[in-house]
Amino acid sequence: MQDLWHWFDLVGVAVFAISGTLIAHSKHMDGFGVIVLATVTGIGGGTVRDIILDTPVFWLRDPSYFIAIFTAIALSIYVLNRQRNMPAQLLQIADAFGLAFFAVMGMQKAVLLGMPNTTVVIMGVLTGCFGGVIRDVLAREIPLLLKGELYAITCIAGGIVYTQALSFDLGMTVAMWSAMATTLCMRLAAMRWNWVIHVFRYPEGHQSS
Repeated sequence: MQDLWHWFDLVGVAVFAISGTLIAHSKHMDGFGVIVLATVTGIGGGTVRDIILDTPVFWLRDPSYFIAIFTAIALSIYVLNRQRNMPAQLLQIADAFGLAFFAVMGMQKAVLLGMPNTTVVIMGVLTGCFGGVIRDVLAREIPLLLKGELYAITCIAGGIVYTQALSFDLGMTVAMWSAMATTLCMRLAAMRWNWVIHVFRYPEGHQSS
């Protein structure tokens, strides 16, 4: 089971690294910029999580995470150089998959450290969202976390599903897959049907920048 969790972690890092590479491509960054953006997107959220939880940072003694990042970068560059036009929603779809994978792995680590349910959900949100926040800030974009369709809310929903599945003794595997599916489906649905939470009234025709 530990190997399965590790592979989930690697997949999450790789998918987020792809989203970092895609936004670097859209911003016409050079090779070093691509590496920086992909790397901080891939490991940023997990790094913040581990620092807060006062546990060894996950990538310090495991080079497989950087292998996953560089593999994702290489594949993304190859595809982007062959396909001149990048689909408009490709970045958000890649980000949605990374969000789901990483949110679950953040929850998983908090549970293994014996954290209460509230902390488990918060760690899921941090792990899933913070790499993307760093990526967007470096790319001089308003982070997806702060605008547009549901984002962090999907991680919270996934966290509730995860903690409740564990409380009903459905098993770790069921909890992980259920939370991942909930987070991913909610995020994709929010993108498809423009689900947002409005708290301010704006004039008709107003668009946030």
